[in-house]
Amino acid sequence: MCTALKNYYREKYGKINKVQPPLKVPANVDLMDNFVDLCIVDAVNTQMDVVFNFKRKIFLEKQMNYTPIPYNEIFMKEKSVILISGVAGIGKTWLLRKCLLDWSNNLIWKNVKLVFYLECRRLNQYPNISNLNELLNVFYKDIINDFKISNHPALFIIDGLDEFKFLNELINCSSSCKYPIVNALIEIQNYKYVVAGRVYAIDQYQSISIEHSDKLNIQIMGFNQIGIHKYIENKVREEKKDVVKETLNSSPIAKAMASVPFYLCSMCKIISNSKEINKNSFLTMTNLNASIFLYFFQNHIIKTKKLMNKIIEDDSNKKYILNICKIAYELFVENKVIFSEEEIQTFIIDFDNNESNLFGFIEKIETDEGCYYQFAHLTIMEFCASVYAYNCLSIEEIIANKKLESCLSMICGLTNKSQSSLLKLLVNLNPSKNGSEELLYSILGKFYYAIRYEKFTNFYLISLKKNIFC
Repeated sequence: MCTALKNYYREKYGKINKVQPPLKVPANVDLMDNFVDLCIVDAVNTQMDVVFNFKRKIFLEKQMNYTPIPYNEIFMKEKSVILISGVAGIGKTWLLRKCLLDWSNNLIWKNVKLVFYLECRRLNQYPNISNLNELLNVFYKDIINDFKISNHPALFIIDGLDEFKFLNELINCSSSCKYPIVNALIEIQNYKYVVAGRVYAIDQYQSISIEHSDKLNIQIMGFNQIGIHKYIENKVREEKKDVVKETLNSSPIAKAMASVPFYLCSMCKIISNSKEINKNSFLTMTNLNASIFLYFFQNHIIKTKKLMNKIIEDDSNKKYILNICKIAYELFVENKVIFSEEEIQTFIIDFDNNESNLFGFIEKIETDEGCYYQFAHLTIMEFCASVYAYNCLSIEEIIANKKLESCLSMICGLTNKSQSSLLKLLVNLNPSKNGSEELLYSILGKFYYAIRYEKFTNFYLISLKKNIFC
């Protein structure tokens, strides 16, 4: 079984799909050749989410002063528990899949005979599975047969804890929990395990994580300056390298987010393929996400060299963007990171003939259990949900919906639209909606009242105290 698992991981993750639309034909890349060393530090000294940290200059300075922990020191020593935190797009999944390949090639965890990798976004599809045996017989049915995990030592890797639909039930576990899958995840704590997720999710998980003398809590800080330089040198064509470096250095936001692999990859592509860079493209986090969204739309959906403002003038393009954003919003507030064909058909008329038009933002994943769909990246899904909320929801609906907590700064950021900004192209998709300034003033007013009278909830404290124009 050990040999079968290693062969399976080498075949499945040796070549993997990189987030690089169009995804009609998967863009297979060699993970080991494309992996760039990440800055990994002791999470006890950090506990900071760079995406929401408005003092990004201070973050960069601190990042340079952290003492990185070598990859081998973390994974060669076979810790009983490893908790890995980091922001979206920082490289957690790539790191875990590199671990699977290294284990498969006998480079790490040499005394571990069985390693099982489970993604929370897929666990969400099986809420009625109540124990590990049943779980493994679903996800590894071609490798194991009536396997009894209790008879064997094993290591479990749980990826994307923040995407687990029943995270609150897991953290506040009780015998009366109505979702059996929560019990299966609790059972994992009887074995060695690695759990990865966004900072807030890992922070909460620590409260139920069993203490071990060799427990390690680490945070991925992304690329340091050496890693960023190495990425640019290896991935950007020669004549564009200086332009990329200059652009990244000229913007505080771009410079900070270059440490996040997803954003560095996206910015390099945008800069390399643009004749002239709009100075406002990376002015704020909302501008940065808008630039990535519109770059995908222009280059991989409609495939045209027209100016972006001319593209958005077309009502059919506006309708397309608003529909994609509606899909993102509806699924996001339901915490459905992955979704079935039946679920997505409710949004797409004549789905069979229009399926290909989704690719670029949504990708199709084929598994032994059938096909499912997901947005190319959770960051894109959150941004799309923010655009829909801004264009179609009332002020009261936005403020009342706590599921929009992580989107709130971007929703407010959309109000900050100058004529030279790309944001102006995404804030008038619904002619019947107006009053962006009223939205901003309303939220700021509630924040002022909350602070003045010390009645702020966690929702306002966490979301609004941070950079409101993110």
